[in-house]
Formats: sequence, structure tokens, C-alpha cells
Amino acid sequence: MAKTGIALILALSVVVVPAGSALSEIKSGSEFLSPELRRQQADETRNPAFFWVEQGRELFSRRPAPDAQACIACHVDPQQKLRGAATRYPQVDAATGKLLNLEGRIEQCRVERQKQPAFGYESPELLSMTAYLASLSRGLPMQVKTDGAANPFFEAGRAFFERRQGQLNLSCQQCHDGLVGQKLRGDTISHGAGTGYPAYRLEWNDVGSLHRRLRACSLGVRATQFDYGSAEYLALELYLAGRAKGLPVETPGLRR
Repeated sequence: MAKTGIALILALSVVVVPAGSALSEIKSGSEFLSPELRRQQADETRNPAFFWVEQGRELFSRRPAPDAQACIACHVDPQQKLRGAATRYPQVDAATGKLLNLEGRIEQCRVERQKQPAFGYESPELLSMTAYLASLSRGLPMQVKTDGAANPFFEAGRAFFERRQGQLNLSCQQCHDGLVGQKLRGDTISHGAGTGYPAYRLEWNDVGSLHRRLRACSLGVRATQFDYGSAEYLALELYLAGRAKGLPVETPGLRR
């Protein structure tokens, strides 16, 4: 590891941010990109993630089996009827009391209504469908519920965000509140808003979900990597979405 990397790790280990502290302004991850990457993200002809959006659009209109309805049979005119839907996820499912992110809702519809096997987290199909549905809300502000039935999940996410973890004994908060704008191995540390996911990361040369990014963060501090769709990451996703309330959906995002 370079000396600068070692110095930053040492700095991280001593950063103290008061529990429950609130920043005056949470900024989108795009604010920490170079001007060129921001332009590329905004340009559908240059942002490679739009290939996944197009694949998702096709899946949405295709019958998954001869005896099953296509998604568009129920969700007619998705550009109008589903615009804004992604701004409200994660959300608590009224029927089950479970916290669902957008991926979870898609899987629920596929299994319970279309009677098809789940796509599976990080599968090309689920990434494409999620990217497409989220892209319908591009530019609209996040407005997840964090009170009522969602509040226990939100508070669990907050606790995860503030808890020191792993061999490096670091919390999400130490980086994404205390060191915003500083450099870590070429990346600029952001507030950790997930408003661009699923996103195309240059590091991956691929599109990935927010949970893939969270797992990478867990690995980075040598902490437990929870499963995709785990209760821990779902709660953290809700907390990050609550912090990002009012920020526009940017999916499909472009990240380093």
C-alpha cells in the first residue's frame, strides 16, 4: 500500500464523529465525479449502463413463459404510471411487514404473480430490470418513508452506519461524514448516497447493485460481508436513502 494509503488508514482510525450527527447538506455521488464523468453519466449514448436499461425495458415487455403475463400487462404505460416509484424504495411491504428494496419488489412480483423462479441478486436480468425501473424516476427526488413501520429498519440502518466494524475498526460514518471530499486510493470520499445504483463502475467494468458496493466497503475494512439482500444491508440501504431524501435519482449512475 502506498504511503498516502497508510496515512489515510491511520487518519481514519482516529476520526471521531458524534453519534447521530447530521450534516447540513448531503450531496449526490455525482458531485464527487470529474466534470467529464458527470457529462458521460448524463449522456445516454456514452453511459454504458444504458445498455442494461434497454435490456430491462425489453424484459419488462416480454412474457417470461407462454402461460405468464409480461410485466407491462399489469403496469401499462410504465413511463407515466411507474415514474416516481423508485423514489419510495426501500419500503415496508404492507402484507408481510418485510423491508423490500426495488430488487426485492421485482423478485416478489416475479415469484408470486408471474409464478416464475426468482432472477437472483446480481443476475443480469435483475440488474437490468432494476436499472430500467429506477431510470423511469431519473431526476425525481428521493422520498422514502423512515417513520411508522419503517422506523425500526431505519434505526437499524443508522446503527450499522455508526458502528465500528472489522479488523480496521472503522464505521461507515467515519468516512462518509468525517472525511467527505478527501482521497482514498484515487477515489474521492462521498456522502455514500445510493441514488445512482444500479450503476456502472469503471472498477468493475460492469453494472452492479448498491449491495455489491456495500459488500466491497465491508471487505475494505475487513468486516463481515453480508449476503446480497440481507437484513443488514437492506436496513443500511434505507438509512442511506433517508439521508439522501430530496436528492434526485440518477440511475443508471456512472462511478469510478
